[in-house]
Amino acid sequence: MAYDLEEQEQLASIKSWWEQYGRLLIVALVGGALVFGGIRGWYYYRNTQAASAVALFAQLQGAERASDHKRVRDIATQIVDRYGSTPYAGQAALAAAKSAFDTGDLTDAKTRLQWTIDNAKDDESRDVARLRLARVLIDEKKPDEALKLLEAKHGESFDGLYAGVKGDVLYAQGKRQEARAAYQVALDKSDAASPLRQIIQLKLDAVGDAK
Repeated sequence: MAYDLEEQEQLASIKSWWEQYGRLLIVALVGGALVFGGIRGWYYYRNTQAASAVALFAQLQGAERASDHKRVRDIATQIVDRYGSTPYAGQAALAAAKSAFDTGDLTDAKTRLQWTIDNAKDDESRDVARLRLARVLIDEKKPDEALKLLEAKHGESFDGLYAGVKGDVLYAQGKRQEARAAYQVALDKSDAASPLRQIIQLKLDAVGDAK
C-alpha cells in the first residue's frame, strides 16, 4: 500500500511537471528535428546545385571549344541565374565576358566582369575579372577607372600581372617613370619560365631610361 501511494505521488508529480513543461519539451524536440532535417536538406540542396552547375559548365566548355559565342553566353547566363552561389558562376561569367569581348560587345563584357567582381565566390575569379575589366577600360581611354581597379587588394600570385597592367595605364598617361617602375615590379614578380617576361622586358625597353 505504501508503495502504491508513493507511486501515485510520483505519477502526480510527473503529471504536474508535464503540464508545466511538456509543451516546451515537444517544441524543443520538434525544433531539433527540423534543424537536423534542415541541415541535411541544405547539404542535399547544395550538392544538387553544384552537380547541376557542373553539368552546365561542361556544356559551356564545349561551346568554347566550338567557338560558339552565343551558346557560351547563353549557358553562362543560365549558370549565373540558377547557380550563382556556386564557384562555377564566376568562372562562367568570365567565359561569357571573354566571348563578348571577342565579338566586340564591350558593354556585355563589362557587365559580366563587374558581376564577377561583385558576386564571384572565389577570390581568383574576382582578381581575373578586375584585370580584364581594367584592360577594357584602358581601351576605352578611362585610365583613372582602370587604376582604381588595379589598386584593389588581390592575391599575391597576381602581383606581377597587376603591376604589368598598371604599367600599361601609366604609360598611356605619359607617366613614363612610374610606368617603368611598375614594369620592373612586374618583371621581378613574374616566374622565370613565364613567356610574359619577354613581353614585360620589351615594354621596359620601350619606356627606356625614364627621367
